[in-house]
Amino acid sequence: MSDVDGSKLCDISVIDSREDDFSDNLEVLSKWTSTSNPDLERKVAEIMTGVREGGDRVLVDYTNLFDHRACENIDELNICKSRLTEALSTIDPTVRNALESAAKRIRDYHIHQKQESWRFTEIDGTMLGQKITPLDRVGIYVPGGKASYPSSVLMNAIPARVAGVREVIMVVPAPDGFLSPIVLAAAAIADVDKVFTVGGAQAIAALAYGTDAIQKVDKIVGPGNVYVATAKRQVFGLVGLDMIAGPSEVLVICDGMTDPDWIAMDLFSQAEHDEDAQSILISWDHDFIDVVHQSMSRLLPEMEREEIIRKSLARRGALIKVPDMLSAVELSNQLAPEHLELSVENPDLLLSSIKNAGAIFMGRHTAEAIGDYCAGPNHVLPTSATARFSSPLGVYDFQKRSSLIQCSEQSASALGKIASVIGRQESLTAHARSAEYRIIK
Repeated sequence: MSDVDGSKLCDISVIDSREDDFSDNLEVLSKWTSTSNPDLERKVAEIMTGVREGGDRVLVDYTNLFDHRACENIDELNICKSRLTEALSTIDPTVRNALESAAKRIRDYHIHQKQESWRFTEIDGTMLGQKITPLDRVGIYVPGGKASYPSSVLMNAIPARVAGVREVIMVVPAPDGFLSPIVLAAAAIADVDKVFTVGGAQAIAALAYGTDAIQKVDKIVGPGNVYVATAKRQVFGLVGLDMIAGPSEVLVICDGMTDPDWIAMDLFSQAEHDEDAQSILISWDHDFIDVVHQSMSRLLPEMEREEIIRKSLARRGALIKVPDMLSAVELSNQLAPEHLELSVENPDLLLSSIKNAGAIFMGRHTAEAIGDYCAGPNHVLPTSATARFSSPLGVYDFQKRSSLIQCSEQSASALGKIASVIGRQESLTAHARSAEYRIIK
């Protein structure tokens, strides 16, 4: 098949939900498994054990090995606050303004999520409630190297600060000693307390177990490669985690009236993350599917990350034809995408039917890329269909909830009778007698 210029269309699956083999095609499309394997698990476990037992010395050794550095001690991996401030003052003013504007929007949005303690007292004097307490210390992992991700710093650190977390420790790898000043500037804007240039499984180990220089944290958040994801799995339960994230995803539902170049670029914006990223368009306007395919083929050679986009689209991308809008929504709910664009005339008509999505971008003018950087809501979102049961990272992830119960003499007697019956039914006699002691005779 060729486009309007006679050139070959880009390689991406074009499938129709009405075809007999659609279920099989959809299963292949939606299937993704981590590249983690037993050998990788063992290698990561060895790194984790090394850091747990050897502390800072082993952490420095692994950093020198994996990041090609020649540090002699942990102090060389510690970025002081003055360096963060210096980076903020020396980066391009336009970049600084963009980061500060994004940070303000992120902070303003997340303030609305902050929960407060509450209580109420019943007629018999029983007080019930909930005490909200911020986590004491959290660690944020920020990918590093030639690519810089200041947005990851803002999205992970700012909600923690809004929640009231006392100390935020950031780890970021610096291969060959390179560290983006923009990332450091973002750390200054987000009020990060400590920054260490360590990455990979060894960084997760340092945060989870603690070393002399890096204190053990209560929770670890932030994206990373397969070594980071595997390490996070191995410390699950020892510390809190945000999620084990898979490749980035976007699903666009379009009525065929949006500029096809816009849709093509929205699909590219996810595909350029990496070769495992997924970009899907669903439409009941089948001619529009073909036009978008032509736009993609024409625009793709202009992309800086063309080869990554091509591989991503060929491996996991799809243009899906459905019979109607209802079918599009049902399919979207089944796939439970990380990012969902409702590129239609009236997105509110669809919204009530959307059950599973990490973030929903409503209307033709709302590009998913805006959400990645500066709209305000968090861009740390559930992937791999986990939006069926998971939510975006938020202030609530950095707060703990403790139940409050206080009985009056009268309510202790009344509730004790109920507890006594249930306790004895469960053959937990001490439970029953503990409650019975407080029953007024």
